[in-house]
Amino acid sequence: MEFTVKANLIDIISRETYPAEVSIVNNKIHSINRIEETPNTFILPGFIDAHVHIESSMLVPSEFARIAVKHGTVGTISDPHEIANVLGIPGVDYMIENAQKVPFHFYFGAPSCVPATNFETAGAVIDSDGINQLLSRKEIVYLAEMMNFPGVIYNDEEVLKKIASAKKHNKPIDGHAPGLMGDVMKTYFNAGITTDHECFGYTEALEKLKHGVKIMIREGSAAKNFETLIPLLKEFPEQIMFCCDDKHPDNLIESHINDHVKRALKAGNDLYDVLRTASYNAIQHYNLPIGLLQVGDNADFIEIDNVEDFNILKTYIKGDLVAENGESLIQSVEAPIVNNFNCNLKQPSDFKIKNESDTIRVIEALDGQLITHEIQSKSLVINGLAESNIDEDILKIAVVNRYNDAPAATAFIKNFGLKSGAIASCVAHDCHNIVVVGTHDEDICKAVNAIIKAKGGISLATSTEELVLELPIAGIMTHLPAEEVAASYIKLDRRAKELGSKLRAPYMSLSFMALLVIPELKLSDKGLFNGETFEFTDVFVK
Repeated sequence: MEFTVKANLIDIISRETYPAEVSIVNNKIHSINRIEETPNTFILPGFIDAHVHIESSMLVPSEFARIAVKHGTVGTISDPHEIANVLGIPGVDYMIENAQKVPFHFYFGAPSCVPATNFETAGAVIDSDGINQLLSRKEIVYLAEMMNFPGVIYNDEEVLKKIASAKKHNKPIDGHAPGLMGDVMKTYFNAGITTDHECFGYTEALEKLKHGVKIMIREGSAAKNFETLIPLLKEFPEQIMFCCDDKHPDNLIESHINDHVKRALKAGNDLYDVLRTASYNAIQHYNLPIGLLQVGDNADFIEIDNVEDFNILKTYIKGDLVAENGESLIQSVEAPIVNNFNCNLKQPSDFKIKNESDTIRVIEALDGQLITHEIQSKSLVINGLAESNIDEDILKIAVVNRYNDAPAATAFIKNFGLKSGAIASCVAHDCHNIVVVGTHDEDICKAVNAIIKAKGGISLATSTEELVLELPIAGIMTHLPAEEVAASYIKLDRRAKELGSKLRAPYMSLSFMALLVIPELKLSDKGLFNGETFEFTDVFVK
């Protein structure tokens, strides 16, 4: 394959832009020659998502790629710990095998925390021997986010063995240290961990940057840290990358890393700093063979109309045109069904909470953040049972073990805003049990059972309706086309908001309410959990 492209070349290595004729031969950049004419378009390196869980899109990797290339993305650093928590190493293999079926640069990590903690039920365990096995493979390029920060700080033997394996194989170690500052932050990163995508405050990110940590500015469907952290780009352009972390299908249809780029430029940042943050920094950090529009590189690049509007006209990966004028040229591929789902249908009585005190601990969900707060409220007692207080927006939340039959864990949560009905999801980081928020036990049970019948998915239930987006692959993904998945998701999201939710992404926020490694208060299938003290706590304040 040989062809040439004439455009204004944005060279992020030499930090200059000039008219050029670029020759591509056998998937590589063969030559770059300056020309006298002034073309109408610009070419530049394609974008890299520096930290993403493909599974959160509810799409298999091949389908994720089909959409991402429309936005100028050519590669991802992907942590498959969602499917790994369901299926273990075979789940990682599933992601790699599906990813290889399409022209896209997927680079996967070895999931470091499967399960994320010992305070919840997952479908699999990957111990230090399994991590060493994964890191020995060329398809695995890094040790994925080390969420067990107490294990690092207090020298847990298994955690240290996993870190040692990454060092042995000379592969970088991703971090996960929300809120860590001071000496404990230094202890954590001095263990050899090099990145963090969990900064939710400017001061926190600044301290980590000064310590040499590489910070990923995240803008996903739930966690939105761009506006807070983007001012740091001017001072630390070599230490910052862009990532989405978790992006639901409706948002992926709309944009990807191109949104970070547009907003960073609009904020007045230097063009070359922004584009290096969107590509070069991740490629260098993870030592990836993704092209940067230099002679000898893989022909991975995008063509845009101008640097003001930044509309993606074409995307090339290894010389193949994979997207043009908003249309993907990647074809959907077959994806077999794999799963691990073994619980029976529930009864409304399974979600009752016997009152034990006048005061309850409540999870306070924060829109646009993964962190939560612990607040206390007066319990609403009816016939000896603690119930949702719809007027005060304090609703029941429950987590149901999907891997075997066990009692549901129940508690209370604020800020979901539902005035009736319930919403539930089996996309529930990181163990992917069923998490549900609702106003009444009957609706909660109905939403949970819709997911159990489908063996995975997201649902909504009221006394008169039941909606479900089935996710049969590991209970968290589907083989269906992205557009169809997005349409179903948008219908559920819209209906949740019609029931009263004021959250920008109620289902994405819901999916993080069982993520114990994010402070402050969360709920696992085993009970209410304090993410700061790393121990269970009581629903009732006695």
